[in-house]
Amino acid sequence: MAFATLTRRNALAGAAALGAAGIVRPREARAEKQLTVVLESEVVIFDPHFTTAAITRTFGYHIFDTLFAMDGKGEIRPQMVAAYDTSPDKLTWTFTLRDGLKWHDGAPVTAAECVASINRWAPRDAIGRMLRAATASMAAKDDKIFSIVLKEPFPLMLPALGKANAPLPVMMPMRFASTPGDQRITVPPVGSGPFRFRADLWKSGNSMILERNPDYVSRAEPADFLAGGRSVKIDRLDLRVMPDQMTGASALIKGEIDYMQYLPFDSLPLLRRARDVKLLGIGGIHQFQGNFRLNHEFPPFNDPAVRRVLWKLADQSSILSAIGIPEEFRAPQCPSFWMCDAPLSTTAGSEVARLDIEAAKAALKATSYAGQPVIILEVAGSISQTAAQVLAQNMKNAGFTVDEQTMDWGTVLARRAKKDGWSMFAVYSNGTDMISPLNHFYIASTCADFPGWSCDTRIPDLLKAFTRAEDQAGRKKVAEEIQKIAYELTPAVMWGQFTIPAGYRADLRNLPQSSYPMFWDVDRG
Repeated sequence: MAFATLTRRNALAGAAALGAAGIVRPREARAEKQLTVVLESEVVIFDPHFTTAAITRTFGYHIFDTLFAMDGKGEIRPQMVAAYDTSPDKLTWTFTLRDGLKWHDGAPVTAAECVASINRWAPRDAIGRMLRAATASMAAKDDKIFSIVLKEPFPLMLPALGKANAPLPVMMPMRFASTPGDQRITVPPVGSGPFRFRADLWKSGNSMILERNPDYVSRAEPADFLAGGRSVKIDRLDLRVMPDQMTGASALIKGEIDYMQYLPFDSLPLLRRARDVKLLGIGGIHQFQGNFRLNHEFPPFNDPAVRRVLWKLADQSSILSAIGIPEEFRAPQCPSFWMCDAPLSTTAGSEVARLDIEAAKAALKATSYAGQPVIILEVAGSISQTAAQVLAQNMKNAGFTVDEQTMDWGTVLARRAKKDGWSMFAVYSNGTDMISPLNHFYIASTCADFPGWSCDTRIPDLLKAFTRAEDQAGRKKVAEEIQKIAYELTPAVMWGQFTIPAGYRADLRNLPQSSYPMFWDVDRG
């Protein structure tokens, strides 16, 4: 797995190729409406099948489309699909695409391309691999209809094809979908989504332009989270890169930008006083879960006993306070891998997660740890850096040798793609990525080929049991068993559940109440 930043030369070459193919067209008319937005980071990976990076997911939802999508209640609804049915024995699923689906180069979306896209995505994703294992055959019947024939019933067909967490099951044209899944697509992408990427206007490190797709046919239903209609009212999205969050917050107050995904907490009092700025703070599954991701293949965390010591050192309350997250935007100490105040929330196995420096010292001495430096990758100026610094101090107090290395997020992505040279880094994810064992990054992908990933052979069988459970009570019981193993395995250590408020100009309308930045249906004035 390689996480590499696209070069300017590649981008220009890709833009030239797309222009020759007729993708970059003269603009239909001068843009009447533009939004200038600052997202969590610059988009450096364009391939939603390839990475779990949240910024690529955000980009992917605007450029590509999915067969199904999640609504605000967590239910899966048709998106590119007009109709579907199953055979009486639940082994044959047949899907019919909506009329009017086109790629950004004007070519029609075909069923064969959807089959190729599913086949490319599935090996990269935990639930996708389960679907693939249950599938006997998958083939297009004609340009608009394809079928999936199963070896055994797979009740999670729709949750798989409409999953909201990365890697996203987006549909791609054949020339992209035929690229092996372990090879990242590096040329500017072509999708069928509500916006198209103007590679010819891209200024790496500064600005990226997404333009309204005039050929996009929206569903008739009202927009509902990721499902329903995607009626685009904005001609252009200008994705700006800011040197730091405070600069972005200042630009928002001055009206230089229209939306900022993550506001710095110490700027909130000033933003609240700004007359033309509104804040968006979300609770429930739209909160975030912070985790320290651990490298299981590189000493000292190749020893599970050493990893487990961290449960006695990662105090969520101290970390969230150090970051400066107000009480209204965070949950109390949350022991649940599946998010607190969520359907599968549980305390199972969490008795080990208690701050105790002296107990950590004793536990560390009983392990194989021999003073190897713990290399912590920290994103400069981020809240995840603050989280890492709090843990690092506790680790030093407990007897760890700690090497904190500061860099930007792109460098972290590149460093974590290697099996050695790093021990851990702090990251946070949307609650929708964490609410179930089937989509939780650090559980569902156990034994995957991601560098440094955890592996426990007990989990796949339990995941199968989870999918076969007849009701929510049965699924929760299995989720508790998985969590007990997770506390033992320690694929990651949680550092808190919280909201990062977004900020936007007061003249924006129809902004979704979601931690996912979505700009279809948004209007201004």
